[in-house]
Amino acid sequence: MQLKYVWFPLGAVLIWAGNTVISKMSAGVIAPEDISFYRWVLAAALMSPFLARPTWNARAQIKPYLGKILVLALLGMVLFQSLAYFAAATSSATSMGIIASLMPLLTLLLSIQLLSEPPTVGTVAGGVLSLFGLAVLIGRGHPLALFDQGVVVGDLLMLLATIAYCLYGVMLRRWALPLRTWQLLYMQVLMAVVLLFPGFLFGHHSPLTAANLPILLYAGIAASIGSQFLWMKGVSHLGASHCSVFVNLMPVFTVIIAVLVLGEHLHSYHAIGGGITLAGVLMAQMLKQRLPGWAKAS
Repeated sequence: MQLKYVWFPLGAVLIWAGNTVISKMSAGVIAPEDISFYRWVLAAALMSPFLARPTWNARAQIKPYLGKILVLALLGMVLFQSLAYFAAATSSATSMGIIASLMPLLTLLLSIQLLSEPPTVGTVAGGVLSLFGLAVLIGRGHPLALFDQGVVVGDLLMLLATIAYCLYGVMLRRWALPLRTWQLLYMQVLMAVVLLFPGFLFGHHSPLTAANLPILLYAGIAASIGSQFLWMKGVSHLGASHCSVFVNLMPVFTVIIAVLVLGEHLHSYHAIGGGITLAGVLMAQMLKQRLPGWAKAS
């Protein structure tokens, strides 16, 4: 594994962790459908001066892949982002953490089916260990207490969002569109604006204020442009399965940011759960031996 490419998914996850804290701060100050639409409009406005002309000049190369780009935008920018915002309204942070932690395992299953990638010992063992670490972290030191959680509409929405982003990563890897990364990202942003416009038009509108403008700027710049670019680069170099394991670090980063920014208290289960999660991530990256059954099958 080329360690120099690890910084791509790691940086993306760090930005997403910050966006989780930002999302908590946005409650009550901006509607989910508004921030979902505004963030991509802002991203498109910032990217257009640099990418509109070269993307137009490359329209002949881009045109054959418009259908696939539309699917990527729908999965990674519309469904994942929008469903996550709506899920936060009714789903608890614990439930959302559990569901998000399923992303590496869901991606592994999808990669087996769609990419014919055999699972490795490290991916399976590391994924399970990271999942346990997350259970310790979000269960406040009592993983079994998580089974007492009820299922609400937000949980189902977050599950759909997680599946959508898993599909996004897998299809991004499978199709490997021969386009420049920035142009591919720009086209996805433009399509996301178009896809989200009907929901924005008929949804509840929140005026832009001094309270929600900084939230929108973070979502529209760091979370919409920076993280997407880093994640796409990571998937292209490391693969969807390996990159998705880093998502397990998002709750750890979120806790750290929440302590520094929101003044939340750090408890022992944060350190224990975070340590176990990190160990699982490292295991998944370092142990490349295929599972015996899959090795024979190949």
